Amino acid sequence: MNMSKEDLILQRLEEIETKLALVHERAVVSQNFWHDMQPVMNDAFKVMLHELGDIETGFQMEDLFVLLKTSLRSVNNLTYTLNQLETLINLWNTAEPLMKSTVPKAIAYLGELEQKGVFRTYEAMLNLRAKVAQEYGPEQIEEMGDAFVFLIGMLGKLSDPKVRMMIEKASDAFTTMDLDKAEPCGPIGLIRAMSSPEAKQGLAVMVEMTKTLGKLR
Repeated sequence: MNMSKEDLILQRLEEIETKLALVHERAVVSQNFWHDMQPVMNDAFKVMLHELGDIETGFQMEDLFVLLKTSLRSVNNLTYTLNQLETLINLWNTAEPLMKSTVPKAIAYLGELEQKGVFRTYEAMLNLRAKVAQEYGPEQIEEMGDAFVFLIGMLGKLSDPKVRMMIEKASDAFTTMDLDKAEPCGPIGLIRAMSSPEAKQGLAVMVEMTKTLGKLR
């Protein structure tokens, strides 16, 4: 059914009144909200003024503008710094799980070294170096270094199984030898002693050593 113009105007007026009532209601709510918040905002403003009063002597508005201009000129640097910071954060996020499993193992390994006395040995070595530095000058220490290198070369030769066996046998022989049983011996006693199998073996060893020593020339 077609509505007359008067009905259309009345309908539009009713809609406008409804909207105005809604706007009025919202305005009242907003006014009540600001009215309730006004004491809180006043207190907050007083606190802010009190806190800003402490930095009033060290803060000037010009400084804020200088900071703003410096920040704008350093945008590229700030962007680079933020990107690097993001990279570091990603690296930390990646390394953190590994560190959780690696750090306890490293601590346990260091504890094992401490129990074995490795750190005490290093400390003793450092103390030895300090004592050597107090007793000898740089030139003397350098000469000792050359001698130490020579001794290392000799130790390398001692790694030969034949040399080690000979040294071990010689040390065992000298250990079992009893000098208290040695008695004065003349030519006849010497001939008698040379007839023993041990003396003959000893002479054989001496002959071989004499041949070897002859090569030193």
